[in-house]
Amino acid sequence: MTRTKIEWVKNPDGSQGYTINPVKGLCPVACSYCYARAMYKRFKWNPEIRYEDPFFDFYALKRKPPSRVFIGSTMELFGEWIRPEWLHNIFGFVKAYPQHTFIFLTKRPENLIKWSPFPQNCWVGVSATNKLQFLAGMSYMADVKASVKFVSFEPLLESVESSSPIGKHLINGGINWVIIGRQTPLSAKTIPHIIDIQRIIFAANEIPIPIFLKDNLKGFLPFKQYNDPWKEVYKLRQELPRL
Repeated sequence: MTRTKIEWVKNPDGSQGYTINPVKGLCPVACSYCYARAMYKRFKWNPEIRYEDPFFDFYALKRKPPSRVFIGSTMELFGEWIRPEWLHNIFGFVKAYPQHTFIFLTKRPENLIKWSPFPQNCWVGVSATNKLQFLAGMSYMADVKASVKFVSFEPLLESVESSSPIGKHLINGGINWVIIGRQTPLSAKTIPHIIDIQRIIFAANEIPIPIFLKDNLKGFLPFKQYNDPWKEVYKLRQELPRL
């Protein structure tokens, strides 16, 4: 268990939360922007996908005040390469520590229903970098039961606008938190269009649900200097779910 630099994994007291990675190895999803995949290749770590009992990681939480922990920050835990008994064990630990909050994020939302309803102390999210991922994610999330359901537009690579309003899809998916960020390392080729960010912010505001804008959007959001009635929309808001 380590302190995380992931900005939106915050403890209730505002300090940075933690990550635990019970499944090690090279993630088969193979996203081009995956920092973990780059580290595996750079340091020639063992790529074999394997389960390492997280008992001592969870035991370290025993005497900590209520904390938030991202489970599986370097591995897609809901892929077909994950043995069901591994997830059974992980959720067993989660239930044993109800004072803490455990966060799961997936690019395989079609497999979440197998584990729904999730324990009360779980936040469950889906990644959406483009329209197809967003629409599919919201469709699957509609049937998932969790105390907090969120969508991470990180990195936002394309527009998620469709023939139906973004807000309608967020509501249908039962989403109550939104994260938006750019791809890192920053590149002119991967900068999202400001209009696409605005549309998501407007949709979340209308519902309304909290928004977490990552630090890499700092200085990218416009209109701060203008007397614009929407100027509060564009500031770097870093809100957490309302509990």
